[in-house]
Amino acid sequence: MSTNARRLDPVDVAIVGLGAAGGIAALVLTQSGLRVEGIEAGPDLGREEALFDELANDYRNRLGSAKANQEVPTWRPDSTRESTTGYEGRIVSLMGNGVGGGTVHYAGQHFRLAPWHFRLRSATEARYGQGTLPGDCTATDWPATYDDLEPYYARVEEELGVSGIAGVNPFEGPRSSPYPLAPLRRTGWTELIASTAQHAGLHPFAGPAAIRSTPYRGLAACTYCGFCNWNGCHVGAKGSTHVTVIPQARATGQLTLTTEARVVSIETGTQGKVSGVTYVKAGELLFRPARAVFLSAHTFENTRLLLLSRSRAFPEGLANRAGQVGRNAMSQVFVGVDGVFPGRSLNRFGGTYPQATSLDDWNADNFDHSGLGFVGGGCISAIHEAKPIQTALSTPSSIPRYGREWKRWLAAHGNSVGRLMAISESLPYEDSFLDLDPAVTDSTGMPVVRMTYRLHDQELRRFDFLHERMSELLLEAGAAETWTSFRRLPAAPFQSVFGATRMGTDPASSVTDATCVAHEVPNLAIVGASSFPTSGGYQPTATIQALAWRAAERLVEILR
Repeated sequence: MSTNARRLDPVDVAIVGLGAAGGIAALVLTQSGLRVEGIEAGPDLGREEALFDELANDYRNRLGSAKANQEVPTWRPDSTRESTTGYEGRIVSLMGNGVGGGTVHYAGQHFRLAPWHFRLRSATEARYGQGTLPGDCTATDWPATYDDLEPYYARVEEELGVSGIAGVNPFEGPRSSPYPLAPLRRTGWTELIASTAQHAGLHPFAGPAAIRSTPYRGLAACTYCGFCNWNGCHVGAKGSTHVTVIPQARATGQLTLTTEARVVSIETGTQGKVSGVTYVKAGELLFRPARAVFLSAHTFENTRLLLLSRSRAFPEGLANRAGQVGRNAMSQVFVGVDGVFPGRSLNRFGGTYPQATSLDDWNADNFDHSGLGFVGGGCISAIHEAKPIQTALSTPSSIPRYGREWKRWLAAHGNSVGRLMAISESLPYEDSFLDLDPAVTDSTGMPVVRMTYRLHDQELRRFDFLHERMSELLLEAGAAETWTSFRRLPAAPFQSVFGATRMGTDPASSVTDATCVAHEVPNLAIVGASSFPTSGGYQPTATIQALAWRAAERLVEILR
């Protein structure tokens, strides 16, 4: 602890980052009777922050600008290259900023990982043989199974009010309970893709959403306004933690909420355990003693804070004696294909992104990968939420991007463009990692995170395979023409970055155990997408929150 820091009263647990994971942890810890401080770098956001402003939200990162845009990570494709912040194709919203974190502006898709995702390496080698995965691939089985996490998936779904239909996806894992709410409403667009997929022998289903289809526990239902992704919900119908679990935690009287405060170090006591956190608020340096710390920020910030938290016990960074903090980093790749259906009004502007028909036929190991040169895949969804700027930009390459011909095409076909989206799984490799950039600092003088990452052959082939399947599906549904809405990028990291503090059974090759408690620090939990040994082919939020619930319960046991 800095000698300049003012010492505050102690708490049982300091939570760093009140987003998807930290919000769940706050509920579990406070309901267990523990005194908790939740420390968030951004403000306490209200529903007045939900604006129907595509330019500000989607393109200028209004809800994350104070965080991500001042601390932009650098990137390089390999360790021989100079790092840059000008990498092509960066999705603006790298990190959420405010109570609720990324759940404020997330789309709300809420998939559980499939059982196969938890045993990717062993299942791949059992079916396709040794050597199927590249020699430099560091993918490993998770130390927890689907069955281990299933009860926590169910609890999260119940708390948030997730909408969906259990059992309609033949590839999903066994469930102990149905979804608490019926799926979001179906539309002509979602039914068109569903019927086409069924005719092709595929298995479409209504994708699950952390958006309430009907009022639930006193919280409002979706209005299908079409401004959900990258924006807060104007009626609070999303399962955002600042609307759902954090208010419950505050109601216990056990949660102190500290906003617009930046944690600069996790402190270590004399026995190698964490002793609290040091943060800056309103220009003042403060130290909060704590019996345990729950680190639940974005993957970039989890990694950076651990590497910055150096002490005599941890000279290379907290929980990093084995040199594993920052290793095995991955970034999912978005695959998007648009198709025009002349003369057909799809009305995708009315509705929300996860109000979708989804397909798992080309996800996980649900199809034969023999001879394809990759494993895994991605969940494909026919989505809504076609906003004005996005619609204006969604034109085939044969049409100019401005001028009379462009306007004529939009007038005729702007409401006739359908979009399929998929999240393509990525694998970790020896040459993929996060560290502190030795040459670039943020506005406070602290080093920013540097990501060394490129797409390997597995990722490129997986992208191309999914892109082809999506194009075929649109054409089969009646599209006259298809084109790429998210072109394949060389390596630029997106907002979903995984694996830099991964879970494992071996302390020599992982940072935390199966409950996300650090191998080297028994009162430190590290939770988030950074915990994932593999990325999976879905949005990660549901799994992050299941891990958070499990880790919080483990901290309760440790402190008792």
